[in-house]
Amino acid sequence: MTQTSDGGPRTGFLDELKDAVSVRAAVLVIGVLALQLAFITSYIGAFHQPKPHEIPLAVVTPAAQITDQAVRQLSALPDDPLDPRGVTDEATALRQIENRDVDGALIIDPRGTADRLLVASASGASLSGALTEVIASTERAQRRTVVVVDVVPGSAGDARGLSSFYLVIGWCVGGYLCAAILAISAGARPANTARALIRLGALLLYSITAGLLGTVIAGPILGALPGSVMALWGLGTLVVFAVGAITLAFQGLAGVVGIGLAILLVVVLGNPSAGGAYAYPLLPPFWRAIGPALPPGAGTFAARSIAYFQGNGAGGPMLVLAAWAVAGALVTLACGMFRRGRTTESAVGTDPAVRPATAG
Repeated sequence: MTQTSDGGPRTGFLDELKDAVSVRAAVLVIGVLALQLAFITSYIGAFHQPKPHEIPLAVVTPAAQITDQAVRQLSALPDDPLDPRGVTDEATALRQIENRDVDGALIIDPRGTADRLLVASASGASLSGALTEVIASTERAQRRTVVVVDVVPGSAGDARGLSSFYLVIGWCVGGYLCAAILAISAGARPANTARALIRLGALLLYSITAGLLGTVIAGPILGALPGSVMALWGLGTLVVFAVGAITLAFQGLAGVVGIGLAILLVVVLGNPSAGGAYAYPLLPPFWRAIGPALPPGAGTFAARSIAYFQGNGAGGPMLVLAAWAVAGALVTLACGMFRRGRTTESAVGTDPAVRPATAG
């Protein structure tokens, strides 16, 4: 080893590089790069070419035979933009829209040349706009016209129906950031069951607070979302706790890498598939399939249901969020118990006082 002029050891570039960037840091940087590329791929893949696919549509005509014919014609449109189904009357169609069973209804008048399309822009302006475009194009091809009636409009402060989406995204961000801080404050893995319980309890208190404050800001303060404050508060609490519990579970399983896994699930995969910017029928197959099963998608659908549809259709998404919350909490506790067991075994193996006696 060469020496400097003052007699100290001379370090080369490779030595400096090893000191500056450890192998662990290099692996984590590569992981960050992979996460960044996944983010770009997921968002652009989901949003670059929105295309309607099997939008649920009720069809009403004065006679069952005419209804069946109209359903067949709409079902035969290229690329299957609609999923039409005949209903008996306009009142039934309106009820199905309010129950979130369909996204619109076409009321056909065979005695004239003008029909009516009922839409619900509260489900998302992108969805009602796409449905209107498909029906208008079909009507023009038959030399007919259509009058669009918005039967469930968004509030004045929620013109494009995005407030519920951004509220849920804010709750999700708070959930995984709170869990990450709780976990890394004293090591990336829960040391024991008691610490895991304490972290889950702290997360629950944070979730209750975040759920309430988010609801108050979006509702009474900004006037962006109508609906029951109590119901939205409960939803917010569940969303924050579910995402936080998932983050704690991933950290218990994978240490600091678990933060990246939580971001991958909730942000990279969950946000673009949530049905916020573009509703499920406008997304590509992969994102359309996973969206309802992930917290952002379940939360967004439930928030819109509470705000504009008297909670209709929110039961399924709430069960999805509850399942994530329970699974995350159980995995977090299991990781704490497993680590405690390993710590106990290690102590027994290294303490001479508790070592089993050997023969001879």
